Amino acid sequence: MVSPFTLFANTLPTPPYCQLCRLPIESSHQPDNEPGSKLWCRHCRQRFPQPPYCRRCGANTVSMSTYCGSCLAQPPPWQHFVRLGEYRFPLRTLVHQFKFGRKFWLAQPLGHLLAAQISEPAEAMIAVPLHPLRRLYRSFNQSALLAAAIADKTPSRYLPDAIRRRRYTRPQHRLNRQQRQHNLHQAFILKEQPLPSHIAIVDDVVTTGSTVGAIAKLLKLHGVERIDIYCLCYTPTAKNP
Repeated sequence: MVSPFTLFANTLPTPPYCQLCRLPIESSHQPDNEPGSKLWCRHCRQRFPQPPYCRRCGANTVSMSTYCGSCLAQPPPWQHFVRLGEYRFPLRTLVHQFKFGRKFWLAQPLGHLLAAQISEPAEAMIAVPLHPLRRLYRSFNQSALLAAAIADKTPSRYLPDAIRRRRYTRPQHRLNRQQRQHNLHQAFILKEQPLPSHIAIVDDVVTTGSTVGAIAKLLKLHGVERIDIYCLCYTPTAKNP
C-alpha cells in the first residue's frame, strides 16, 4: 500500500532543473525577466565565456577595444562585431544542442542573450543561409531562428528572403582557412533589393570569418555602407588549422 506521505510528496511541484548541470534552479535567485532563467541556473550562466574582444573583428583581446592590431593592418569587410561569448563550455555545449541536437527552441533564449549585447542595432538583419539540401536534412536554419529571436528584442527587422545559397558547399568546420575561402566562392546570391544602408549578418559560430566575410563583400557590392556581425560564439583563430 502506498503511504499517505508518498501520495502527498508526489503532488508537490517539481523544481525546474538546469539544462546544463542538472541541479535544481533556485527560483528565488532567478529573475523571471532574464533570458534563459528557466533553462539554466545562475551559476552556469555566469560561466558563459565572455573574454574581452575587438569590436571590429571579434578576436580576443586583453581588454575591450574598438580596433586590434590585426584590424589596423588588415581590416575585415565588416565594421562591427557583436558576440555572446567564446566557443567553449558551456556555450559550446549549448550550440551543439541547438544546431546538431535539433533543440531549435534554444534559439529564443540564446538570441535574447545576444540581443542584450547589441548597443546599436542594425536597420535590418540577414541570416547566413543554408543550401536547400542541408536545410532539408537539418529541418531548420539555426541562424534564421537566431535572427528572428534577436528581432524580437531589438528594432532590427529580419529579412528572411534577402539572400540564398546557390551552390552546395562542404561544411566549413571540416576545412582549413584556405579551403574555407575557396569553398565559398560565388556561393551566395542576393534576392531582395534595394537594401538598407546598415545590415547585420547573423550566424551561430564565427571561426575564420570566411562565411560572413563572403556575404559582407556581396552586400558591399550592392551598396550597403555598414555591416555588423551578430554571432553566438567566436572561435579563436589560433586554435584553427
